[in-house]
Parts: sequence; C-alpha cells; structure tokens
Amino acid sequence: MGIALRLATRADIPRLSALIARSARGLSTGEYRPEQVDGALRGAFGIDTQLIDDETYFVAEEHGELAGCGGWSFRSTLFGGDARSGRDSSPLDPATQAAKIRAFFVEPSKARRGVGTALLERCEKEALARGFARAELMATLPGLKLYAARGYVGGAMVRYDLGAGESIEFVPMSKDLR
Repeated sequence: MGIALRLATRADIPRLSALIARSARGLSTGEYRPEQVDGALRGAFGIDTQLIDDETYFVAEEHGELAGCGGWSFRSTLFGGDARSGRDSSPLDPATQAAKIRAFFVEPSKARRGVGTALLERCEKEALARGFARAELMATLPGLKLYAARGYVGGAMVRYDLGAGESIEFVPMSKDLR
C-alpha cells in the first residue's frame, strides 16, 4: 500500500487547501452539483486549524505524494473549516460524548486505494486512547460508503444552508469504538 501518515502542520495548509478543493470537485460529481461544492468550499469544507493545533489532523502520503488528509477531534465542532460560523471549541467529555471524525479528503487519483481507511483507523485508535468509546461524523454523500464499510451507522439526511439559496446534503453517522 505504501501509505504513510504524519501529523499535519500549519506549513501544510496551502497544499491541503488545494487537495480539499480537488477532492471535493473530483469525487463529488455524482452526488453534488458544482454550485453545491463551490458553496461548501467556502465553509463546510476546508481546513480547521484547531485540529492542526490540537495535533489530531493527519496528512496521508503515498511514495512522497500527498494522498489525503483527515482527523478527529476532542472538541464539540462536528464539521466545517475555519470559515464556518458557529463553531464550538469546547472540549468533549469522553465518558459521555463521542469523538468527532473530521475533514476527510482524498486526492481523486488515489481514491478507493485505502487512504481514507488508513486515516480513519488512525483517528479511531487515537480517540480510543484518549478515552472515547464512540465516534461520530457528518458524512458527505461521496463518503457514505467508506464510513458504512467501516461500521458507521447513518441517521436521517440533513441539509446544510450554504447561503445564496444553496444547500448541501450530509448524513450524520456514529460508531461504537469498543
């Protein structure tokens, strides 16, 4: 497989931002309209520097090339980049609350080759080590298959308002990590 994971740093942000845009545009064409993806890239999708600062966001590289990114959080915000309003950085209680799986994006040319799974397994392992028994996430429609294959159970689809009369659909999902 050749996938190596490392902690993301703020120096990675320009490359990760470009990857996120390529991933969203390249892997969402069957589920979202271009206007939805463009709207989501203005807030719902994007870099969350809190994850980088918390050292819970990872870069996946394959043979030295950027292959994907993703992370987890011990904070309340469920999804969205720095540009998304209404974020909540309060810490979660692992005894009663679920860790958040956050901001997974894969280089389109590297999709369906284990990048997302490697990132997800690393995040789940770290959340368990921090005392979390459950994880939850807000899945994009293209991400549903990955998460379902890894044991996540979906709830009712939700619509997120992107502004300018546009919205995008997500599916909340959760998993028992024990």
